[in-house]
Amino acid sequence: MTTPPNTPHRMDPAGGCPHADNAALLARGAVAPVVLPGDVPGMAVLGHDALREFLAHPDVAKGAEHFTALREGRIADGWPLKTFATVRGMTTADGDDHRRLRSLVSKAFTARRVADLRPRIETVTEELLDGLGRAAAEHGGVADLRRHFAMPLPMGVICELLGVDARHHERLHHLSNQVVATDIGPEEALAANRELVDVLGTVADTRAQHPGDDLTSALIAAREEDGDRLGAHELIGTLLLMIVAGHETTLNLITNAVRALCAHRDQLDLVRAGGATWADVVEETLRWDSPVSYFPFRYPTRDLTLDGTVIPKGTPVLAGYSAAGRDPAAHGPDAGRFDITRASGPRHLSLGHGAHYCLGAPLARMEGAIALERLFTRFPGLDLSVPEAELARHASFVGNSVRELPVRPVP
Repeated sequence: MTTPPNTPHRMDPAGGCPHADNAALLARGAVAPVVLPGDVPGMAVLGHDALREFLAHPDVAKGAEHFTALREGRIADGWPLKTFATVRGMTTADGDDHRRLRSLVSKAFTARRVADLRPRIETVTEELLDGLGRAAAEHGGVADLRRHFAMPLPMGVICELLGVDARHHERLHHLSNQVVATDIGPEEALAANRELVDVLGTVADTRAQHPGDDLTSALIAAREEDGDRLGAHELIGTLLLMIVAGHETTLNLITNAVRALCAHRDQLDLVRAGGATWADVVEETLRWDSPVSYFPFRYPTRDLTLDGTVIPKGTPVLAGYSAAGRDPAAHGPDAGRFDITRASGPRHLSLGHGAHYCLGAPLARMEGAIALERLFTRFPGLDLSVPEAELARHASFVGNSVRELPVRPVP
């Protein structure tokens, strides 16, 4: 039986692979009504062209004051997606506030500063590959690439940028996972958010007492120079957003790229033969298997018609990056095929578009390309140790990847 086009799609809090649902929704239209956890009504923008228009639309806002149900008190504490709406920082700011926050943070992501990080990223990558090899040797030739390589690389880099001590890394990763989980209960969600704020408060206090050449120290200094430039909640919110966005997305990017190359050995052989670059692998992975599936939230500031569908004012809207990446209307009838030589079609939207385009995009691209090149140079025979279908997926419709990636790192 065909689902009527106006029937809301119920987002699965348990996450899973999004692509089958995305294809079914895209067949119905570029914009879809959805039901969020807790029976909260919302919308999702899935089509590439519609999403590109929506992300840069002047009548679309990020501030939680535009979220009608939240403003009217109809969203419960402990709602798993509440942090995305209420955290104070760049991703929930508009206009002058957004420009102010972005200008402060952008100093850490200039082209020169990112380029200066290359030697350090290369050194850390080699050290982690040593560890991956040791872990496999200790466990019958199999190691979790996500745990031993794909996670600690971007986490280490973003924490170094922020001046976060290594002793916090594992805990921050765990709490970040809790924040992006959509199947989490209210008590767990509240506890995770409280602890994450506490840990980041400790980081901020340490940097305030012992300033260094890091972004947290720079943000604190900016606040002290002009008290209204960065409030205490904005500082913690900015750190939270950068920790989550600065490692979860790159972690998923590296994980998804390795999965894609292991499943498409011809594409891996093509890179090794010089027929394509590792940067090509990164871009096609971002399109074909976006690290973020549905990102919360944006809100129309008036009733907005998009691709023939009305999105009511104040509705929480999900940006459907994984769907847009495989939209046949934009990427052709072979949009579902992983092809690193793909030359036609528009650029993917997986790193955003418009005023909120990802500040860390150059860093993520560089980390991904370095990680993949060094990984497959060191372990050219690397492959998954279990079939792709047996890999457990993220318990979230926000992040798009698998929980573990057991591999055999064969030299």
